[in-house]
Amino acid sequence: MTGVLLAALIIGVPALAFTLWPLVRKSDRGAWLAVPNDEREQLVERKRAVMRTLRELEFEHDAGHVSDDDYAELRARYETEAGAILTDLDRLGPESPAATAPVAVRRSAWLHPAALATAAVLLLIFGVAIGVGIVRYTEPDATAGLPVPGSRPLAELSPSAPMAGAAPSGEPPRALPPEMLKGMLEAARQALFAGQTREAATAYQAVLKRDRENVDALTHLGLILAMNADGPQGSELVDHALGLFDRALAKDPNYTPALLYKGEVLYRARNDAPGAIRSWEKFVTLVPAGDDRDRVLKLIAEAKSRGK
Repeated sequence: MTGVLLAALIIGVPALAFTLWPLVRKSDRGAWLAVPNDEREQLVERKRAVMRTLRELEFEHDAGHVSDDDYAELRARYETEAGAILTDLDRLGPESPAATAPVAVRRSAWLHPAALATAAVLLLIFGVAIGVGIVRYTEPDATAGLPVPGSRPLAELSPSAPMAGAAPSGEPPRALPPEMLKGMLEAARQALFAGQTREAATAYQAVLKRDRENVDALTHLGLILAMNADGPQGSELVDHALGLFDRALAKDPNYTPALLYKGEVLYRARNDAPGAIRSWEKFVTLVPAGDDRDRVLKLIAEAKSRGK
C-alpha cells in the first residue's frame, strides 16, 4: 500500500498541478470571466421581445381572446416601449467596427497539443497505478457475516412489480382522473393566456402523453406552434399545427376552437382563403350570435373579397 501512495504522490500531484495550472493562474485581465455588459445587445434583445409580444397580441386579438379596447391599449403600450428602445439605440449611435471585429486570441503554451497529450498520459498512468493498488491491496471483509456486495442475485428484485404510477411495459399509460385532467388543462390555459407559451406547451404535451386524442390539448398546442412560426422553421411548425387541428377535428368535428384557429392559420400563414372560409363557415353554424360570430363573419367576407 505504501508503494501505491508513493506512486500517487510522485505521478499524480505533478500531473494534477500541470493540468489545473492554466485554470488557476492569474489571467491578463485579473478575472476569469471578464465579460462586460453590452448595453446595445440588451436593448436589441428587449426590442425582439417587444416585437414578438406585439405579434402574439395581434394573433390573440384576431382569435377573439383580446377585446378591441384591450388590444388598442396594450398595442399602444408596447409600441411606446419599442419607440423608447429605438431611441436608446439611436442614442448609442452606430455600432463601432471594433465591436464586431474578431478578437485576436493569444494561445498559451499550456494549450499546445504536446502539453495536453503529456498531461493526459500522466493522468492515465496515475489512474492505472491507483487501480492496481486498489485491486491488489483491498479485499472484501468476509468476517462481518454479511453477503459480499454484489453477491446477492438481481433476480430477487421482482421484475413484475412496476414503479408507483407507472404502467407495465407494453401497456398504454393509465388514464388520468377527470379532476386531475381538468386541472392540468386549466393550468395550461392560464399559462397560455398569460403569454407563457413554453410552459403552456409543456402542460399540453403532458396531457397528450396520457390522452393522445384530447381535443383541447391538440387544438391549443397547435395554436402555440402557429404563434411561434416566425423563425426559420416556420413552415414546418405551421404544417404541424394544421395537423394537430385536423386530429382534433377528426375526434370532434364540431369543436369550434379548432375550426376557428384552423381558419386563422390557413388564411394568414398559408394564404388559403378557400380553406379558411370552409372552416369559418362551419364555425358560424355552430356558435350562437355574439361578438365571436360577428367577427368571423367579417373575416369570411374579407377572405371572399380578396379571392375575387
